[in-house]
Amino acid sequence: MVVFDLTMPSIGSWNGRWSGGGERFAKVLRLPKAQEAALDGQAFYHTFSDGWVACIEARRVDARAAAKARKQSRGFCGYDWMVDSIVQHGRIVLPVRPSSGSGP
Repeated sequence: MVVFDLTMPSIGSWNGRWSGGGERFAKVLRLPKAQEAALDGQAFYHTFSDGWVACIEARRVDARAAAKARKQSRGFCGYDWMVDSIVQHGRIVLPVRPSSGSGP
């Protein structure tokens, strides 16, 4: 299993703080063994246009550590799409939004 931990190493708020600072935001996935091994120990960064930077660190863990991460986690702050992107592309890629046009 792989635990993905979310942190915000660069914070663009007016006071330089993140309301989630000090909390754990983790997501646990079971992936093919080769993919788990490839992700183990890697960190993935995404820079937002407002000065915030998200970091997702991936670690291969056993069932006990996975259960502990699930128990400690406060969710994933709506950034699950980043983990999905890492799993699919090996990096964080912005999701493509459907156009809101009225036709071709």
